[in-house]
Amino acid sequence: MARTPLPALFAGVLAAFATLAAPSAARADELQSRFDQTFGTEMRQPQSFEAIYASSFQQRIDELADPAEGRIGVAAVDLSTGEEIMVLGDQYFPMASTSKIAIAGTFLEMVEQGKYSLTSEFPLMLPVRSARFSSARAPVREGQYLPAIDLIELMITRSSNTATDALLAAVGGPSVVTDWVHRQGIDAFSINRDIATLVRDDGEFDPATHIDKRDAATPRAMVQLLAGYYRGDFLSDESRRVLLGAMSRTVTGKRRIVAHIPDEARVSHKTGSLHNTSSDIGIIECPDGRAIAVAIYVTGQGSRLAREERIAAIARALYDGFAVRAKQTPVRNWASAPYNTGG
Repeated sequence: MARTPLPALFAGVLAAFATLAAPSAARADELQSRFDQTFGTEMRQPQSFEAIYASSFQQRIDELADPAEGRIGVAAVDLSTGEEIMVLGDQYFPMASTSKIAIAGTFLEMVEQGKYSLTSEFPLMLPVRSARFSSARAPVREGQYLPAIDLIELMITRSSNTATDALLAAVGGPSVVTDWVHRQGIDAFSINRDIATLVRDDGEFDPATHIDKRDAATPRAMVQLLAGYYRGDFLSDESRRVLLGAMSRTVTGKRRIVAHIPDEARVSHKTGSLHNTSSDIGIIECPDGRAIAVAIYVTGQGSRLAREERIAAIARALYDGFAVRAKQTPVRNWASAPYNTGG
């Protein structure tokens, strides 16, 4: 009886793996069984199945981040194993309100330095009606004074723009926040306008087809920022509790990262929305103790609902994929190790 050539058998296994709709532990076990039946366990090198799965995992995320209807940027890293996934990870996307975690970090460092306290009070910055592009900076007026801890809560959990501009003014403006992020070794990040101006002048370019480096960052940069917060590289334990605690109470974006993540996982995140772009970034803490830093930026796709559905699908694929990869990759202590900026 004629034997099927080895390359053809191997191609068949790869083709079967590529047809999986979403990575899961059960499917990974099934494929490993097929591999063993085809080649025999004695022929399987330790890295062979891992290499096949890694290729399929990336392929699944690539499919979900298809840019046909608008650019989609994805960056994610399992902070326990170091495994990372990127799609357009080094391309700039509008941060929108995801930039607010950097404003919070800048302010919290000033608290640690004694310049402010969490009870220091600042006025909400209320926008004054003005024509688009009529001035370099949109006019605002002072509103109610609130303690910084309340401003942080409003800025993160409810994405309040007036609370954000209050803290942005307190730290010294957009350039101070940009400099603070750069000092952490993260270069692909820039805040150029306050939120009142950003919102007033929104829509100057279509982010689905145009890259504007103002008020923008790469998905990789945002994951680096998230990882640094989670590990405690940038802030004290108390400051981390304030920021990550607020992110865990976020009420915006129910159809984004959190939509399909299992209830037993904990998600601390921050959403962003502007003209033709929706985003969500955060930390997914898994039931097995792993933590995944995720940044997803979606443009185009026809509607905000479609963008949100794409974010939710990518987030779940990342969650499932990393769960399987964790079984294949030796665990490293990324709580204290430097973040892997390569790849």
